Amino acid sequence: MKNHRKIMVAASVICAGLLFIPAIGFAQLGDIAPDPDAPIDGGVGALLAAGIGYGIKKYRDGKRKAEL
Repeated sequence: MKNHRKIMVAASVICAGLLFIPAIGFAQLGDIAPDPDAPIDGGVGALLAAGIGYGIKKYRDGKRKAEL
């Protein structure tokens, strides 16, 4: 009975390992073509504009606070 339990535990561990590592079954042998460079779209520009606006607001708030 103990031998049967060891076999079941070993089989379970092997099956769990194969389930959690599916990339082994779909592995490829290298890149066919290099990836193109990703363009910087409007999202970065919007974040930059928001950061500049926030900085200006903080500067003006600090200036008003210093005057009081």
